[in-house]
Amino acid sequence: MSVLGIIGGLGPMATAYFLQLVTQMTDADIDQEHIEIVIHSKPQIPDRTRYILGQSQETPVTEMIKTGNGLVAQGAEVLAIPCITAHYFQKELTEAINVPVINAIEETARYLEKHGVTKVGIMATDGTMESGIFQKELESLGMEVIVPSKDKQKKVMHLIYENVKAGKKLDKQMFDEIGRELLMRGAQVIILGCTELSLIKRDFSIGYPYLDVMEVLARKAVLTCGKLKTEYDELF
Repeated sequence: MSVLGIIGGLGPMATAYFLQLVTQMTDADIDQEHIEIVIHSKPQIPDRTRYILGQSQETPVTEMIKTGNGLVAQGAEVLAIPCITAHYFQKELTEAINVPVINAIEETARYLEKHGVTKVGIMATDGTMESGIFQKELESLGMEVIVPSKDKQKKVMHLIYENVKAGKKLDKQMFDEIGRELLMRGAQVIILGCTELSLIKRDFSIGYPYLDVMEVLARKAVLTCGKLKTEYDELF
């Protein structure tokens, strides 16, 4: 098995949940059959969305690279980042860190293509939306991308920053409202493209047609570093 390194803290609860996902997805009968994992949870890494939108001059790249190389020094052979917006910097990270960095965006697009999905809705941060990282990858595989209206995107950000990151009660009605809009506009599957939104799926029964990118990332990490339970062959 390969040693998995996790660049964490972006945010902290998402990192904790990612570790849980990797652990529960691993096919292991005893402790010794689980994946060896090295985690550096560093919440002080500058906000990715603010930097991408030009609202901050503090780049998160330097600290992410430093953290990643620190994990490699501790034995990590594969890295995962449970922060979807951070994948905007995938190229810089891959070039500066000498072990593979799992690309959750590519893995999600391939998973949807494999399942014959042609119209995809996205719920993610403003930074992820503005960067176009999902749109470019999905469209390159022939899929149509549907994003929330301006009003609904504000509500997505409210859920992420004012509810989940702030540790407050989720406005489930608001979440459902955004999902309904995307489905009415033709989305076959809705990507939960932010690790904070993954926590909504963890805590509420939202069912199909949502695909959690964090689950995609955890599944790939397990396939790369260990043995996957058969029940996670399919994610929706």
